[in-house]
Amino acid sequence: MKRIASVIGLPPENVEVYDRYHADVWPEVLARLSKSNIQNYSIYRHGDLLFSYMEYVGDDYEADMAAIAADPTTQEWWKIMEPMQQPLEDRAEGEWWKELAEVFHLD
Repeated sequence: MKRIASVIGLPPENVEVYDRYHADVWPEVLARLSKSNIQNYSIYRHGDLLFSYMEYVGDDYEADMAAIAADPTTQEWWKIMEPMQQPLEDRAEGEWWKELAEVFHLD
């Protein structure tokens, strides 16, 4: 299993709409995540930051992430979400959400 944690900014003016969408995520988006071996996925907010955590349980992470990115419904979801988000300046090249290094874990 691969654990993935990441952060992105969420300006205060977007909080209400962002929360509303995430209170009722489109079933097709959730199904695609499950089909791509994503489990235990959560998003938390602290001030103007969103923190996400998910677990990848498949055996070809790149292929599964490509399948998510190629999904038309997920692309439509992202078209709505991305303008609300504010990527961090120090994210790696090609990242939207900044992936975080794991410092500690206890099973």
